[in-house]
Amino acid sequence: MPAVSKGDGMRGLAVFISDIRNCKSKEAEIKRINKELANIRSKFKGDKALDGYSKKKYVCKLLFIFLLGHDIDFGHMEAVNLLSSNKYTEKQIGYLFISVLVNSNSDLIRLINNAIKNDLSSRNPVSMNLALHCIANVGSKEMAEAFAAEIPRILVAGNTVDSVKQSAALCLLRLNRTSPDLIPMGEWTARVVHLLNDQHLGVVTAAVSLITTLAQKSPDDFKTSISLAVARLSRIVTSAAIDLQDYTYYFVAAPWLSVKLLRLLQCYPPPEDAGLRSRLTECLVTILNKAQEPPKSKKVQHSNAKNAVLFEAIALIIHHDSEPTLLVRACNQLGQFLQHRETNLRYLALESMCTLASSEFSHEAVKTHIETVINALKTERDVSVRQRAVDLLYSMCDRSNAKQIVAEMLSYLENADYSIREEIVLKVAIQAEKYAVDYTWYVDTILNLIRVAGDYVSEEVWYRVIQIVINRDDVQGYAAKTVFETLQAPACHENLVKVGGYILGEFGNLIAGDSRSSPLVQFNLLHSKFHLCSVPTRALLLSAYIKFINLFPEVKPTIQEVLRSDSQLRNADVELQQRAVEYLRLSCIASTDILATVLEEMPPFPERESSILAKLKKKKGSSAKLPDIDETRRQVNGSTEHSANNGTANTSPPLLLEDLLPTSRPRPYSSSPILLSASTMGSAHSFTADMLNLTSTPAAAAAAAVGGGGGGLLVDVFSENSTSPSVDVSEDHLERFVCKNNGILYENQLLQIGLKSEYRQNLGRMYLFYGNKTSIQFLSFTSSVTNNTSQSQLIVQAKPVDPMIEGGAQVQQTLNIECVSEFTDAPELTIIFRYGGNPQHIAVKLPVMLNKFFQPTEMTSQDYFQRWKQLGAPQQEVQKIFKAKYPMDSDATKAKIIGFGVALLDGVDPNPANFVGAGVVHTKTSQVGCLLRLEPNTQAQMYRLTLRTSREPVSHTLLELLCEQF
Repeated sequence: MPAVSKGDGMRGLAVFISDIRNCKSKEAEIKRINKELANIRSKFKGDKALDGYSKKKYVCKLLFIFLLGHDIDFGHMEAVNLLSSNKYTEKQIGYLFISVLVNSNSDLIRLINNAIKNDLSSRNPVSMNLALHCIANVGSKEMAEAFAAEIPRILVAGNTVDSVKQSAALCLLRLNRTSPDLIPMGEWTARVVHLLNDQHLGVVTAAVSLITTLAQKSPDDFKTSISLAVARLSRIVTSAAIDLQDYTYYFVAAPWLSVKLLRLLQCYPPPEDAGLRSRLTECLVTILNKAQEPPKSKKVQHSNAKNAVLFEAIALIIHHDSEPTLLVRACNQLGQFLQHRETNLRYLALESMCTLASSEFSHEAVKTHIETVINALKTERDVSVRQRAVDLLYSMCDRSNAKQIVAEMLSYLENADYSIREEIVLKVAIQAEKYAVDYTWYVDTILNLIRVAGDYVSEEVWYRVIQIVINRDDVQGYAAKTVFETLQAPACHENLVKVGGYILGEFGNLIAGDSRSSPLVQFNLLHSKFHLCSVPTRALLLSAYIKFINLFPEVKPTIQEVLRSDSQLRNADVELQQRAVEYLRLSCIASTDILATVLEEMPPFPERESSILAKLKKKKGSSAKLPDIDETRRQVNGSTEHSANNGTANTSPPLLLEDLLPTSRPRPYSSSPILLSASTMGSAHSFTADMLNLTSTPAAAAAAAVGGGGGGLLVDVFSENSTSPSVDVSEDHLERFVCKNNGILYENQLLQIGLKSEYRQNLGRMYLFYGNKTSIQFLSFTSSVTNNTSQSQLIVQAKPVDPMIEGGAQVQQTLNIECVSEFTDAPELTIIFRYGGNPQHIAVKLPVMLNKFFQPTEMTSQDYFQRWKQLGAPQQEVQKIFKAKYPMDSDATKAKIIGFGVALLDGVDPNPANFVGAGVVHTKTSQVGCLLRLEPNTQAQMYRLTLRTSREPVSHTLLELLCEQF
């Protein structure tokens, strides 16, 4: 780098900075800056041409003012002019100003690019470096397009100096990250890889960074780098410190280059060539040996550099997972760090051992450190280290140590940080289920889990307990006895009450023979918790009470008295009130046989993979690598999985609640009191869930109508067994939404779209709910609305939607709609996303029809017929006679006419069998009155529909929409 002469000190800049520092207030600083800006502006606009030094000084002042937080709107051209200077300091200031202040969309980009091209072709190393640094700092698409072909040429040219090669490699790396498609590396690949043999280690270091990034995108193109990387790594780890004197950092030879080479090798599997593989193994053994040597310096920089290379070598050993000796040795060396006084080393050791625990070769070696890890969980002061200790215990768990690990995690849970309690709860639940040989231990563990951390026990956990208890006859009696004893505590968590209510409602008869747990005692115990619980839990308890009436007829009067009380029959919550009324009526009018049928015991659940693991993965994040507890190493220990014990092999992805509560069978989370054998417990107060129930099968719809709630949102939206009809990409489904505003708009194996809409006069708002039915993320998710009608007829504005939908998650999008004038075509919703790397494209018509903008109008008989006569022109009336498509039910017809948007007028038509209605279609430009008359002929199964409006197109449109509903 050229030396800076004394004349380049820029005394004026130093004085200005001193003045700014001496300002006593913000106002004084602003005043001084404004004065300087005015002076600089006058200098730039003056008649006298400024020399290079003056331009440099004033541009420096502008840069300093910008860094103080003030906007700079001039001086850019002067900075560009500095690029053509032959003096280093002036050129440097010009490039610095451009790198910081010039926007990639600036009009000056062309001039800047020309100046950069001149410097790149000058063969002056200083100018070339400045130009390359500027390209990398700006990193715009325009610069990538301009120099994508030039920079690789400079990088591989034989006459390029080493410092310029370094800058060129890093500049390419920057452009590849911002505009990867614009960097043509095909013809330069082999020559770039050959840079790994360069004599200058700085060039090699920069080249490794570039090659690693490119290899991650195109591994086959850079596969030849493996042998060169191993050879270079071998020379580094076997060299004496004096050989790499310029690149030895605190007695560690080229630590940064070593780390980068090891990371490059992690882009590929173990080398196939035996000689190359042996040489790489020797390198790794040497690194492990050097880590065991006594430190050559007591300074922390020495240990940091040595440990950085060690941990990267261990990461490569874990990545290859093919050398048992190296894996065990890596585990033992990591174990030495578990009690190191440096917190970062303890953290890294625990994190690396989590991955080692998943290898069949090193799992047993990891288990030998269980006591040390448990001690770290109890005594560690740093919460992040404690969390990694929890992860490691979870990873090393198998049948041989499951009870010890679960007990320790439960013990720690009582004092654990709030931020990690939910994660610990999920891991304990998974471990208890996976490695339960004795299911009484599993029941005890989960109940203890709820007692210790009930607030963090999600519904998935207690759903899973209920499923397992129902599926295993040998544990039902024990579960009933245990939960009965647990509920006798003065203070019980609400989740424990839910489990107790469900299990006692199903299996309370198994412990009723003991006078200490007689039916009346069980009921009184549950009811003593009733007033302390939330509405959903109370609803579950009411369902348990009606189950008791079937199991224990002797407590029927007592339960009926509770159901008959004002606190139930007149409850402010409609769900509880409806349950109390219907349960009371059912217990009074149903015979014993009917009660036994309706309230029969829950049948076994189909065996499915646990959803708790899916919830844990979702909580840890999509990028987190959770150890798979179904790996072959479990078989090494002679243990088999719980799913295998049950004789089923399930490879389907978990769907959160759906696998616990499949919609094709009874589930505890429902609200139908009629089909109690199918849905006895739980309630749902989700507006969206209610909305989504509207398009279920008639039986499900009837159950939801009686129960008042419907299933939970995740169950309805994400069930692969959903009975909601799948919607083709066509207009056929629009008929279902003519007379209603809520329902399932579209569904396939991946995605479900729920819809809710509301309209007032000429304005509407539609809410779309996109539900990911899989356990895999949807990426690049976009939805757009195409309006086939003119903007002068209908305006649809869509708010943006989240571009990523997690597995099992749901996002909402809002559409604002305005009807400007009458229209006929519905807008089209187009959805594009990537699932598992494959693009998905869905197009569906949105149910936005003209009748949605109806406002019902009440009219007397006299007013109706007077208006009917006024609309008597031939072009104002349309009529159609058609055969009935559906059963001619009077109540259903009334509901459809009201849902169509008009007011149903009773007592207006002389024939009471006819239906008449009136309404006004509101648009922004006009209001169109509408009268309709529907005349059914039940004998002929025919209808005659007559509409009269003031505009003929509106009449035809409404007629076609309505006649398809009957």
